[in-house]
Amino acid sequence: MPLVLKSRRHIEHLRAAGHLVAETFRLLEQHIRPGVTTAELDTLAEDFIRSHGAVPIYKHYKGPRNDHPPFPGTICASINDVICHGIPNQRARLRQGDIVGIDIGLKLDGWVGDACVTFPVGTVSDTTQKLLDVSKRCLELGIEQAYVGKTLRDVGAAIQKHAEANGFSVVREYTGHGIGRNLHEEPTVLHYDEPRLARYRIMSGMVFTIEPMINEGQPETRLERDRWTVHTADGLLSAQFEHSLAITDDGPVILTI
Repeated sequence: MPLVLKSRRHIEHLRAAGHLVAETFRLLEQHIRPGVTTAELDTLAEDFIRSHGAVPIYKHYKGPRNDHPPFPGTICASINDVICHGIPNQRARLRQGDIVGIDIGLKLDGWVGDACVTFPVGTVSDTTQKLLDVSKRCLELGIEQAYVGKTLRDVGAAIQKHAEANGFSVVREYTGHGIGRNLHEEPTVLHYDEPRLARYRIMSGMVFTIEPMINEGQPETRLERDRWTVHTADGLLSAQFEHSLAITDDGPVILTI
């Protein structure tokens, strides 16, 4: 799929979708506590999204290449060592000290909103809180590089440098991506330093996600037999924060706030 630059009107549509994503997070945050199941969170999210005239874009999604079994949830709910694509279910009950990454995608009036937040469940350990803080800062540093004239390499390099300086690692297999009328568009956004991306200049009108997945231990991953749920290979924690942003001549505009 070729890169499609977005107009101001397109970006306003994307901003509306992103705002609804942010409002859905605001709702779910009130319910993230010990004893709640990820299925309960999923139902809350779906009801809220549909009540605002949008549709959950992950539900029945078969992957960017249409090669996965249909995803059964409205949200991805990834607990502790699950890096991404955790499937909500009644057995996955949150416990004190857990972390849970909630990824929300929706389509409003034909335009996509997409973001992820990792929440602590109750009080977490100092080590876990550091992982959350560093992961969130990695996203912020990536966004700070998303200016016209910079490169996609600059985005990934800033993320990797901060993660590794704090003793953590960056997942390689899963990336950021362009969004618009489709969930996955160009460009592909890596979260680590890749010299080949030095030639990919950031341009006004680009809209894409930055969504680094930061591991407590090593960057390697393990895919479950359901072909969705991705774990850390070493069983240690992983955290993810994601925003969708539009590139303008005045700088990046975060859409999912």
